[in-house]
Amino acid sequence: MIQVIMGLKGSGKTKKLIDSINETLAHAAGDVVCIEYGKKLTYDVNYRVRLVDSKEYAIRNSDMLKGFLSGLHAGNFDITNVYIDNLYKTIGDDRANGEAFVAWCAEFAAANNMNITITISDDPACASEAMKQYL
Repeated sequence: MIQVIMGLKGSGKTKKLIDSINETLAHAAGDVVCIEYGKKLTYDVNYRVRLVDSKEYAIRNSDMLKGFLSGLHAGNFDITNVYIDNLYKTIGDDRANGEAFVAWCAEFAAANNMNITITISDDPACASEAMKQYL
């Protein structure tokens, strides 16, 4: 399953993400990973969540992030939940590329029995019909 939390800057996306992470951790049957851009969530999420700073791994585009997610899964089949904060800061702000990445995530999550939640700083009114199904 995939969920996208989309909103303009200051709309509370990160707060929703943090609440979702901490709630999921309370009943998760596997490991929880959060990929963030910069180290800003360190004190907001439980220590059992594996926080990964995408800047430390020089992830700059969607292909690199796809490879990174695939590698995480290959190294740990117990990951049940992945959270990606600030998608456009990590892969660039090209909407078409972002939508293609989200579609790939939906397929990847379904094939690997994962839940993926992504935050995107953008106006939800500008989302395509394909993207709206994940909001």
